[in-house]
Amino acid sequence: MVSGTVALILLLAAVVAIVFLTGKFKVNAFLVLIGVAFAFGLAIGLPALDVVGKIKSGFGGTLTNIGIVIVAGTIMGKILEKTGAALSMTQAILKMVGKNRAPLAINAAGYVVSIPVFCDSGFVILNPLNKALAKETNTSMAVMAVALATGLYATHTMVPPTPGPIAAAGALGADLGRVILFGLIAAIPASLAGLFWATKVAKKYPIDSGVEESYSDIVAKYGKLPNAFLSFLPIVLPIVLILLKSVAEFPSKPFGAEDFQKFIRFIGDPVTALIIGVFASFLLVKKGELGKAVDEWVGHGIKDSAIILVITGAGGAFGAMIAASPIVEFLKGGMTNLSLGIFLPFIIAAALKTAQGSSTVAIITTATIMAPMMASLGLDPALSVVAIGAGAMVVSHANDSYFWVVSQFSGMPVSTAYKAYSSATAVEGIVAAGVVAIMSLFV
Repeated sequence: MVSGTVALILLLAAVVAIVFLTGKFKVNAFLVLIGVAFAFGLAIGLPALDVVGKIKSGFGGTLTNIGIVIVAGTIMGKILEKTGAALSMTQAILKMVGKNRAPLAINAAGYVVSIPVFCDSGFVILNPLNKALAKETNTSMAVMAVALATGLYATHTMVPPTPGPIAAAGALGADLGRVILFGLIAAIPASLAGLFWATKVAKKYPIDSGVEESYSDIVAKYGKLPNAFLSFLPIVLPIVLILLKSVAEFPSKPFGAEDFQKFIRFIGDPVTALIIGVFASFLLVKKGELGKAVDEWVGHGIKDSAIILVITGAGGAFGAMIAASPIVEFLKGGMTNLSLGIFLPFIIAAALKTAQGSSTVAIITTATIMAPMMASLGLDPALSVVAIGAGAMVVSHANDSYFWVVSQFSGMPVSTAYKAYSSATAVEGIVAAGVVAIMSLFV
């Protein structure tokens, strides 16, 4: 196998190839990602059969984690769209914040939702609402998608009970309450930085929401939109269930450790919760249209999810190939001896995140690297966890399944996603790191 330096150069060449082929020549992202994964694996010296194995395991592993969530979320979104529920939710939110603040509303929603929910699941859940807001306010989906994605990302990487920050807190011996407090503080300016980037940079790229019917069309067709409570129920119910699962898994075991806890963990699993959300969405269907909803609307949702599934899986295959390369060990050996203070865990996490794609993997790996050095470096464990989370946002690109969820669900071309979304993740991660550095002066 090649050295870490050569592998890093090959990775940069692979990323350039992906950007060039998908952006300039408009080659299908699935073909590009799978092709580049094969080429990269063979170039770094992996045996041919191992290359095939890593591609299959990476593709399948990614879809194992979020495949059903994507399908269920797409079905739910289709029903929310067809029944007018998405527009009913739009109406309720706009009454609170005003039309001119729709990006702020969805950014704040993402900040709250992703505390208990994985960012990709949160984006799937909130995407129908996001599209309806874009349509109603005549805002580009590039703006709305970046605003939502960065709001979700901020708390996903820095605030427990998402698995990454919890695992890092355990590895570094950090107090979970302090991690949550510092994470919530750092996530606010990070999320707002993403919102700023969305409204100042992403607005340059006009993208239609793709919603088939406008607000006025739905009002004319249905006469009256579904009430706000039933409209929000398919979205809120899965979120609440997933939150309860996170609480049930706290070390203090607030729901005990017996059958009731197992039940909460079952219904709060994102797959179960999203399926429950799909069934809750059927409450919105008018009498006489249930058969059409179960057959036609569900079928359309499944078809719409297919392209998202294959591209997301291909991104996972590429990420698995990178994880099998010498790059991770190369970064470990080359960066741990630098005297960078609280920026050290941030830089290591950012390098790992950019190289292999998964924020959770970057967080856990960085915490493992940092653990034996904490005493000698004199870093605060809780702040270090948040700094690692900040680094795990930099940068979301082609090897990150979340990149493909954001781009495909929002209808952003890959080239636009790099300019509007990937750049936003770099900005919000750097802002979060700056906030952590400021907090370290007082802690």
